[in-house]
Amino acid sequence: MHLLHRLTRTDQPGITFTVDGVMCEGRRGDTLLTAILSFGERLRQSDFSGEPRAGFCQMGACQDCWITLESGDRLRACSTPLVEGMRVITQSSTAR
Repeated sequence: MHLLHRLTRTDQPGITFTVDGVMCEGRRGDTLLTAILSFGERLRQSDFSGEPRAGFCQMGACQDCWITLESGDRLRACSTPLVEGMRVITQSSTAR
């Protein structure tokens, strides 16, 4: 299930990336958060409760959308542009 459904920029070129090893596709101009939630229903699990999280403020102020790249870099998904080949790791074993 997808949390977000794309209404605009459907004509933009696709950008492939992976979340927990699962190949995903976003669009040029997407943030990492938008791309992930257009593919699945959560961004990550809460560090405290284990409940699914999908970001909160959508503008980089709340600290709810931190994710980790395979390289170990931590990023705010809501303010990070999607880049071809990004490899995202969440705390869960699946992306959806």
